[in-house]
Amino acid sequence: MTASKLVLNASSGVGGAGLDVDEVFSTFVYDGNSSSNTATTQQITNNIDLTEGGLVWIKRRDGSTHHGLVDTERGGTKELSSSSSSAQNTADSSQNIAFNTDGFTMTGWYLYNATINKSGEEYVSWTFRKAPKFFDVVTYSGTGSAQNISHNLGSVPGMIIIKGTNITENWIVYHRSLGETKYIQLNTTGAAGTSSIAWNDTAPTSTQFTVNTFNAVNESGYNYVAYLFAHNDGDGEFGPDSDQDVIKCGSYSGSSSVGNFVNLGFEPQFILIKNASSSGEDWLMFDTMRGISTGSGDFPLYANTNSSTVSIGEVIQCEANGFSLMHSSWGGINQSGSDYIYMAIRRGPLAAPEDATKVFAVKASTNGSGTLPLDIIPTIGFAPDWGFVIRNIINGSRGGTLPYIGTRLTGYGKSLLTDRTSTEGTATIYDFATSDAPLVGDAGGANDSGAQNIHWLWKRAPSFCDVVCYTGDGTSSNSTRTAAIPHNLGVQPEMAWIKRRDSTSEWVVAHKDYGAGYLNLTNSFSTYPIGGVNHNDAFTATNFKIGTWQQEANFNYSGATYIAYLFASADGVAKVGSYTGNGSSQNIDCGFSSGARFVLIKNVSADDNWMVYDSVRGIVSGNDPYLRINTALAEYTTGDHIDPYSSGFAATSNDPSTNKSGDTYIFYAIA
Repeated sequence: MTASKLVLNASSGVGGAGLDVDEVFSTFVYDGNSSSNTATTQQITNNIDLTEGGLVWIKRRDGSTHHGLVDTERGGTKELSSSSSSAQNTADSSQNIAFNTDGFTMTGWYLYNATINKSGEEYVSWTFRKAPKFFDVVTYSGTGSAQNISHNLGSVPGMIIIKGTNITENWIVYHRSLGETKYIQLNTTGAAGTSSIAWNDTAPTSTQFTVNTFNAVNESGYNYVAYLFAHNDGDGEFGPDSDQDVIKCGSYSGSSSVGNFVNLGFEPQFILIKNASSSGEDWLMFDTMRGISTGSGDFPLYANTNSSTVSIGEVIQCEANGFSLMHSSWGGINQSGSDYIYMAIRRGPLAAPEDATKVFAVKASTNGSGTLPLDIIPTIGFAPDWGFVIRNIINGSRGGTLPYIGTRLTGYGKSLLTDRTSTEGTATIYDFATSDAPLVGDAGGANDSGAQNIHWLWKRAPSFCDVVCYTGDGTSSNSTRTAAIPHNLGVQPEMAWIKRRDSTSEWVVAHKDYGAGYLNLTNSFSTYPIGGVNHNDAFTATNFKIGTWQQEANFNYSGATYIAYLFASADGVAKVGSYTGNGSSQNIDCGFSSGARFVLIKNVSADDNWMVYDSVRGIVSGNDPYLRINTALAEYTTGDHIDPYSSGFAATSNDPSTNKSGDTYIFYAIA
């Protein structure tokens, strides 16, 4: 929804929904396609309406070239670099960025200092859209004396970044945590400095900010651009009810403690951090598209240098309500005695999905080359957060069909198998550093020449699914449950899969209708729920509680690391439910309009397999191919167990796996 539409709705009393964070911010990775500085174009479709105004910030990921910042106020041929004090460059007509209603289009491959689209190079773009209480861009002329600059942020800025466009001067940053008597430079490693002539010792307001005689912000005869970032503190107006925060500009103190936690009140997707106390430390740029991993390496870029992406091991970790610092002493992130400033943007989306194809995909892939990695999944139209691949579904040369899960949150080169208790492995399943279908690794032969694989790919979204990593504390018990792990599902989870990552354990499954069981086993379910406490006590719309009452290693051993996949029913999109078998045929109503593309069924009354059907391999009126995610057995292609049904699916036979009379079945279906 555009800002103008929001104003119209507000004035007429219509609507009430705010913008989603995915409408105002995007991290998009892409490969360049221009072999020379010609009129070759590439369109980046990130669903950000830049006709409303905004900033595109581009950096080459795999090489040492300058950052390129282009905004709608100066125009698509004017380039500044955060890693340089130089004045802006003006490109000719063969080098520019055009601003679209759904992203931007690049023409040519460089804008002087910054390459943006050269063939064979890898890039990341961060797009900020003008929107009240999120971001604004302002240009002004210097006067050499104190002046107030008007803005349309609609709230007091949390951070302001200023650059003289026709003068060689450093980038100057105001940050609310430093205050109006201090400044810090974006293009250097310097600590914060003190000056009464930068901001005129005057705090910004919701309508203006003040600059004085400091050359870098207000020299007479020169022009400037200012990028203003909001700070939401319980007053954000985003999401379906216009009541959610999406951006924070704050500070924290470094410590010698791994796990030093910064509470944002939301899970971030982008974090900019600078040590404000000590010189010699870079501006660190993290985003979840390129990789902020839980238990693996992180991949920051430096806003103040032209360096390529750096792999530095795990230094931060995204949590459901903030981020944790995972290095005990590094000056760039968590040095004891240092103070740090940051700007963080929330992970989206904020609204429950209405179209299942925007959050779930089923894709088959085949004819891998054997090289690592290779993009062999057809495009899916969104950036998935986790994927389930059954590799070699017809039993390829690598020894069987294996059900692997790879997750953006745990990063590149981490995987789990749902048919066994194994510790998290280092096999490469998916590389999620793409803005569409992930790259496929070679784990267990998934990329063998001729391998046939099936991929089920999810995007995390409210009321649909969420993924949470946590560390067990071992302190809860059946009667006293103190371990509350926050999540962002926004509703009570109706089904959860939980697996210990750092050691062997069963896959624990909790289901709203029928207690608990195991994903990796055929065992029937116990009506005695997970941790010995009923589902409504263990799971709420904001957290879940895991006790140590029963088999604690599976879900809450002290110091152990875990991952939880949480599922809920979203109207017209997904359904978590149960039914009683009737031995003949029955329709299972999921509230869909065009049938199910994915169906997972488990007989919880008896020992039986976890059966999976999907529309790519075939949900038809006849034999339906199925896979079993608790085994390494190949696809089974005979047997008519389910049929198409417009509102969900039909259980059609007396097979004990899907519809035996009197037995209870749980299911998970996606439209």
